[in-house]
Amino acid sequence: MDRLDLTVQTGEVFGLLGPNGAGKTTVIKMLTTLLPPTSGHAMVAGFDIQRQPARVRAAIGYVPQLVSVDGSLTGYENLLIFAKLYGVPRSERRERIAASLEFVGLHNAAYRMVRGYSGGMMRRLEIALAMLHRPRVLFMDEPTVGLDPLARQAVWERVQSLVEEFSMTIFLTTHFMEEADHLCDRVAIMNLGHVAALGSPEDLKVSIGKAEATLDEVFSRYTGHQLETGGDFREISRTRRTIARRG
Repeated sequence: MDRLDLTVQTGEVFGLLGPNGAGKTTVIKMLTTLLPPTSGHAMVAGFDIQRQPARVRAAIGYVPQLVSVDGSLTGYENLLIFAKLYGVPRSERRERIAASLEFVGLHNAAYRMVRGYSGGMMRRLEIALAMLHRPRVLFMDEPTVGLDPLARQAVWERVQSLVEEFSMTIFLTTHFMEEADHLCDRVAIMNLGHVAALGSPEDLKVSIGKAEATLDEVFSRYTGHQLETGGDFREISRTRRTIARRG
């Protein structure tokens, strides 16, 4: 990346788009304090990512691209571990966990082993984990990768509900232009470490001067790339190995 400059508004769903290798995941890793920046500075939820990393981590939730839930535990047990890690008061844990499971539609599967969940159920459980401590900002790295259309739609509905019910700020990356068009208030299109375009999906469509343009066409115009929605062979293989290992 080179002198990336972004501002995301409170309560906004902000999408970061770009071809493989553009730097999207690197941006998320830096903003979530998983990777130190080599220069510059950034503030997340009012805290400096370098000087106040613990404050940043307490204020955010993170749904990674690859499967992160523990398949050897139940959904409830996964959430209980997170509640303890994030310091949710003991007196609030049961109610908070039940509310999170209800929110993502997994209350009837709370005591089932996660290895028996579908891919969509696992993704919804990860959203429940990420929102359990009521973060101000939720980062989602390709939240619907590998999901079928129905499961993808279910995740979209949960994302929209997070904004509507909790005024949560959502920062997501995606290769699905339909997803960005449907969910995002604004999107930034990255290419070779730079922001090539920034604006609402509708404004970006207008910007290429083509009547009834799609976001796919906008993406191709600003990056010079055709969409690659499936990832490369290494990414696909790694995802499948992770899912198999988790059960």
